Amino acid sequence: VQLVESGGGLVQAGGSLRLSCAASGSSFTINAMNWYRQAPGKQRELVAISGVTIIYADSVKGRFTISRDNAKNTVYLEMNSLNPEDTGVYYCNARILEDSDYVLRDYWGQGTQVTVSS
Repeated sequence: VQLVESGGGLVQAGGSLRLSCAASGSSFTINAMNWYRQAPGKQRELVAISGVTIIYADSVKGRFTISRDNAKNTVYLEMNSLNPEDTGVYYCNARILEDSDYVLRDYWGQGTQVTVSS
């Protein structure tokens, strides 16, 4: 299973970006698809979860929206009212059950850079 992200870039404060992450491979079931981010010099942190429920980090509530297109095995992160504190590498994470052995595993995308200028 591979996760491929797209949509990062440079934006001014107050602007918007939309990230996408598509899962590909053979014979799997997605349990959850999530977004994390890592700012320079900081630990990776959870941004949003899309599983049985949707959960957001307090820092992005009301500004970010996570959504999924299950037919395309894709998760999106719509980011509005961006501020410089949102700068970092955004990683897609998927918890996937592979039909080959019915084991639940975590997969990660390569990360996409989001830079918000003030």
